[in-house]
Amino acid sequence: MSDTISIIFPVFGLILAGVVCRRLDVLGPAAASELNRFVVWLALPAMLFLAMAQADWQALYQPGFIATVALGGLGLFALVAAVQWWRGGDLAGATMDALTGAYPNSGYMGFPLMLLLFGDAALVPTTIMTVLVVCVMFACAILLIELARQRQAAQQSGAWMLVWKVGGALLRNPLILAPLAGVAVAALGGRLPAAGTAFLGLLAAAASPCALVSLGLFLAQHMRQTETAVATETAAVSAPARSMVWMLVAVKLLLQPLLTWLLAAHVFRLPLPQAQMATILAALPTGTGPYMLADLYGRDGTVAARTILISTVASVLTVSALVAWVRSGA
Repeated sequence: MSDTISIIFPVFGLILAGVVCRRLDVLGPAAASELNRFVVWLALPAMLFLAMAQADWQALYQPGFIATVALGGLGLFALVAAVQWWRGGDLAGATMDALTGAYPNSGYMGFPLMLLLFGDAALVPTTIMTVLVVCVMFACAILLIELARQRQAAQQSGAWMLVWKVGGALLRNPLILAPLAGVAVAALGGRLPAAGTAFLGLLAAAASPCALVSLGLFLAQHMRQTETAVATETAAVSAPARSMVWMLVAVKLLLQPLLTWLLAAHVFRLPLPQAQMATILAALPTGTGPYMLADLYGRDGTVAARTILISTVASVLTVSALVAWVRSGA
């Protein structure tokens, strides 16, 4: 039990620190977005770059692990989107629900938790998971939403233009560029100068704590907005929306790790440590990506924000149970 607490407490403690700092106004309303910018544009790219640049090709070549987390995440994404669309929802709304239910917080919570639990051996698998989520799943969501917005995109010329637009946006994303650049350095056998490695190492060391505090600030901001809405009686959440939130929380915290474990253990038969890594990464709560995408496209982000909040709080129990399972040596 003490081993589990020693791993879980630093991660959720930093999230709680962000919540407390925002609630007490130690950090202001702009702190969440500004700290998030620092993580996305500097700290996390530095960590991803170093992870890939310093890895050998044997470590990067993990087809079973990649297939497991890709099928577990993208398969669930496709299933939720199809069910929501079949139930009469529009394609963009169904896509948002699917992304909310299948988007693990591997970038912000995954790195600190996995490094505490598995050590440096978890760095490359967590990076692979993060790239798959940020690149492939996010790209699929953007593509489907754009298709829903632009009927002419179904035509050949429009489709190619859409692919060009989405591809360009993804290649400008530092969370995608950084690991790709790291892979290029590793493939060419290049070595960074000591000064460059030290510089990137300092930035990378700031990624995990800043990301977790930023997540806490985001959650506190949403809680404050909810309290304001309740006080002014301006934003009552409908019963269908509440049901959707709880359904997506169950999908994220229960169904996705279960599906990933079945794929890891019984389909691809991964070694136990890799199967455990894949399962815990899949069990992480919903990240902030779906809410940011809803904001980008001017859609109602209430379901996404509440799912992020509730799944993060509930994951204290579910992730703790999985950590205890790993520490037990099962």
